[in-house]
Amino acid sequence: MMGIGFPELMIILVIIMIIFGAGKLPEIGSAFGRSIKNFKTSMKEAEQVELSSEDQPQADNEGTEEPKAVPELTGEEAAQVDTANEAVDTASEAQVDTASEAKESSEK
Repeated sequence: MMGIGFPELMIILVIIMIIFGAGKLPEIGSAFGRSIKNFKTSMKEAEQVELSSEDQPQADNEGTEEPKAVPELTGEEAAQVDTANEAVDTASEAQVDTASEAKESSEK
């Protein structure tokens, strides 16, 4: 059975440090942590919406469904979406930077 142990994790960490550089790691880590937190929050909210919709009685309209309104984002939710977008942008920029550096060094 194949598992990831401490030596494998260290090798992965070294590769990540080579790709992104030591200066970007804290920024990437915090962005990744915020993304996970936002994901967990959205999963809890979706579960609460699902539970509340199960509690409401179903309409006896056969074959007809009323369109559901799209909920508006609150200020906090919009900020979370912006934070997640910034994390994706940061990770994309880091990948572009490393790709550009690798291309420049290979051209020399």
